[in-house]
Amino acid sequence: MAGPTKCDRFSDDERTGVRLSSPVAPAASAASRAVVPVQAPPAAARPRGWRATVGAYVALTKPRIIELLLVTTVPTMVLAARGLPSLALVAVTLVGGALAAGSANVLNCYLDRDIDAMMHRTRRRPTVTGAVSPRATLVFGVVLGVVALAMLWFAVNPISAMFAAGAIAIYVVGYTMLLKRRTSQNIVWGGAAGCMPVLIGWSAVTGGVSWSALLLFGVVFFWTPPHYWPLSMKFRADYQAAGVPMLPVVRRDAQVAAQMVGYALAMVACSLLLAPVAGMTWVYAVAAAALGLWFLGSCLSLLRQARDPEHHKVRAMRVFHHSITYLTLLSVAVVVDVFLPL
Repeated sequence: MAGPTKCDRFSDDERTGVRLSSPVAPAASAASRAVVPVQAPPAAARPRGWRATVGAYVALTKPRIIELLLVTTVPTMVLAARGLPSLALVAVTLVGGALAAGSANVLNCYLDRDIDAMMHRTRRRPTVTGAVSPRATLVFGVVLGVVALAMLWFAVNPISAMFAAGAIAIYVVGYTMLLKRRTSQNIVWGGAAGCMPVLIGWSAVTGGVSWSALLLFGVVFFWTPPHYWPLSMKFRADYQAAGVPMLPVVRRDAQVAAQMVGYALAMVACSLLLAPVAGMTWVYAVAAAALGLWFLGSCLSLLRQARDPEHHKVRAMRVFHHSITYLTLLSVAVVVDVFLPL
């Protein structure tokens, strides 16, 4: 489901000229503090031609976020089935999950269009340029959600549909409306929406949840902060100008990196516990341990950089890219363990 993961595939925004009531962390660079208000591009005419129109609506769904979220769905279904589930079941679950995630992303664009207009990386979204009107955006988001939930309810099962509904509610109401502009822990709790594909996939196969599913949920939940905070470090100036209190805006880089290490440790613990709980072999266990140590080392490297006063630039985006590689390869390890037990 949609979760804030989210370059342009990630959806956090801002309102120019608004400052946080708390001072910006001393660790923020001078460049980060000297924010130049972003001039929103003038509203454009409606897209000309059906291809431009379709492209604008697709852009609202943030397809790259959906792609990342679905990376965990198929491996979860394979593990739950202890083999290859029905291809029809996989297809309808993926389509339903993608539509639900798209619905949450579209509604996020509708609600955050005011601050999207002020951020460098979001000011060309269709709701800002005028390619899609606010009313059309709202209708599109609601229709996607209704179709997604109906598809999952009738073609998969009601439990999977309820998990999808929960994911939309967490992202739209919990994260976008309540947490994002109010607390530095927004991505921690709001990121729970991005864990829901695990529960949707597992319940699609089994009709319920299990400890294995909850551990997979934990992996993604604890993965989210060290995945997203590096992106927030890079775009700190944007968030600061918007008054969005992402953790890197209100805390020193060293404090942020230390928290990332803590979350990474919890993530690795969940991934390793999955081996005995789900009855997996040494193939997965070795892969999970190696990948976990590698990603943890990346977070520790960031922490060392942040604590070193001689480092003029913290290479946070390296951790961001490593996080995507970690989750992808761990998902591959789950599938390999099921089909090639040794």
